[in-house]
Amino acid sequence: MSVEHENLDLHPITALVTGATSGIGRAVAKRLAADGMSVVVSGRNARRGAETVNEIAAAGGHARFVEADLEDTAGIDRLASEVGEIDVLVNNAGHAVWAPTEEIKVSDYDAMFAGNVRAAFFLVAAFAPAMAAKGSGSVINMGSMAGSLGLANGAAYGATKAALASLTQAWTAEYSGRGVRFNTVAPGQVYTRPEARDLFDAIAETTAMKRAAEPAEIAEVVAFLASPKAGYITGATIAVDGGRTAI
Repeated sequence: MSVEHENLDLHPITALVTGATSGIGRAVAKRLAADGMSVVVSGRNARRGAETVNEIAAAGGHARFVEADLEDTAGIDRLASEVGEIDVLVNNAGHAVWAPTEEIKVSDYDAMFAGNVRAAFFLVAAFAPAMAAKGSGSVINMGSMAGSLGLANGAAYGATKAALASLTQAWTAEYSGRGVRFNTVAPGQVYTRPEARDLFDAIAETTAMKRAAEPAEIAEVVAFLASPKAGYITGATIAVDGGRTAI
């Protein structure tokens, strides 16, 4: 057993991962559990939440599921109450609608800002003060290359991800002096839906690496930022997009 895992056994770290019932969120939850963290898996689908927890348990990890709809403010409050104190927060839950601006419905616009921005804001409001009081904590916000690139049909979605990157900087100014680190991970195309692999491959041709990412590749970056190895990184947006924003 590594020294890092021995320390986690003595001082167990609890991580909350929102939107952890599938895709990137599930990969992140499994990766943090593999590092010895006790993971709270949050999402709206209890069946898929149970699958994530069972996969973690089968690999020898510790996890539990808390159902929550983060587009509803009552769901945010309930999640914060049920989870209790945490050391790591991964704001991964999100909602995406891609369409021409004139076709975006008000309900879709509101749902994206509620799930992608408001939920993260009020979860930080719920958990960051306690992290700051004990002098440590790590918050990772799941952004997107859409937050820094102009993408057709992605105006509203991209705006939510740009907002998350801005919040990361503001929270760094507010809390990092008291030991809480905030960072954004900004993926490009990720193979999150097997049935859409051909579509992801086509879009991934625009990247420098000519491929999309696997969810586990995004999870590795999140795990690093959540760990003491990233102890001097805060306020950053880390592009994990195969070079798309570089070219």
